[in-house]
Amino acid sequence: MNFEASLKKHIRIAVKELYQTDLEENAVQTNFTIDDFSGDITILIFPLVKISKKSPEITGQELGKYLQTNIEFIQSFNVVKGFLNIEIKTNYWISFINNLDFDNYGKGADKKDKILIEFCGPNTNKPLHLGHLRNIFIGASMSRILKENGHNVVNININNDRGIAICKSMLAYKKWGQGSTPNSTHKKGDHFVGDYYVMYEQENEKQIELLVQQGITKEAAKTSTALAKENNELLLAWEAHDPDTISLWKQMNQWVYDGFKISFDRLDIVFEKEYYESNEYLKGKDFVLDGLNKKVFYKKENGAICTDLTSFGLDEKVLLRADGSSIYLTQDLGMIQSRYEDYKMDQMIYVVMYEQNYHFKVLQTVLKQLDLPYANSIYHLSYGEVKLPEGRMKSREGK
Repeated sequence: MNFEASLKKHIRIAVKELYQTDLEENAVQTNFTIDDFSGDITILIFPLVKISKKSPEITGQELGKYLQTNIEFIQSFNVVKGFLNIEIKTNYWISFINNLDFDNYGKGADKKDKILIEFCGPNTNKPLHLGHLRNIFIGASMSRILKENGHNVVNININNDRGIAICKSMLAYKKWGQGSTPNSTHKKGDHFVGDYYVMYEQENEKQIELLVQQGITKEAAKTSTALAKENNELLLAWEAHDPDTISLWKQMNQWVYDGFKISFDRLDIVFEKEYYESNEYLKGKDFVLDGLNKKVFYKKENGAICTDLTSFGLDEKVLLRADGSSIYLTQDLGMIQSRYEDYKMDQMIYVVMYEQNYHFKVLQTVLKQLDLPYANSIYHLSYGEVKLPEGRMKSREGK
């Protein structure tokens, strides 16, 4: 039994002992503890509050004390609101590594899987940064390990090439680009386009401050500036396939792809397949409508289509907004279908930072609700973020 399965088993035993309730295995949610708090593993307490009938803090304290008393590898714990952070003893990890059978790893497995591994996943409005490098190193390393063990591995990349953020760079270039290009400015393409993203944010921030001074709340001001309204109009023009808008979008995206290629070549990274959000974002709607027809999903009074995942330890999830527009989850439903049609993969590995842990749990649960053949094939290879000395990297600020 692996570490995660062992910990979840102990948590279920603890809930049974403390609150006389049998807990489903998939109702236990664990993540890596973020850098801001002490601990190695974080247990989400909120789904357990209905069972304990106590506050998240008290429930966390009770569960933490039980686990520390009954599990030998737990060093300490702390509770922050609805999160129980536990620290694992160092000697446990040492013992774990010492007991790995590296010499025989992968031997005896006759079946070699077709495995897709998605990593990088850049946006086309800004340059690759250190976080992308970490993602690429993890993804490429996992790919090579799997290939070394005889699996048929396909490296894939998803380019997030559409949406309101992409339009920000486009609008700034229309206003202030004056016909310049990466070649004329001697800049790498993704950095060139990223500069205009920063320009947009800087100018928009000035307009927000002016509105705030006029008595408008900052939250309302963010969507009320002249620049934000102009950007929304540009997005609508893109969605309406306005020729001039599409032409600019293609040109700026190509500058970015040229810049990305320089980085990929330096890193000796090759993607066998490149996917593009602009080609895929509408496909998931058919799955949602099919789930509605099968009464797996339901429509709310406002017209939004949702699914209730509380029995799985998750929440209610909107799949299509009231206006019929899709969300990232909807897009991922269509995306994995495209990949299954392309490759009939045995496993789909997503290399994505830990902030999306919940997203991928929801995605897999919805796939199971729809009884799709690849529902059990997805795996989220989660990892921590890279921070600068002053905190998180912020592309919109040029950091």
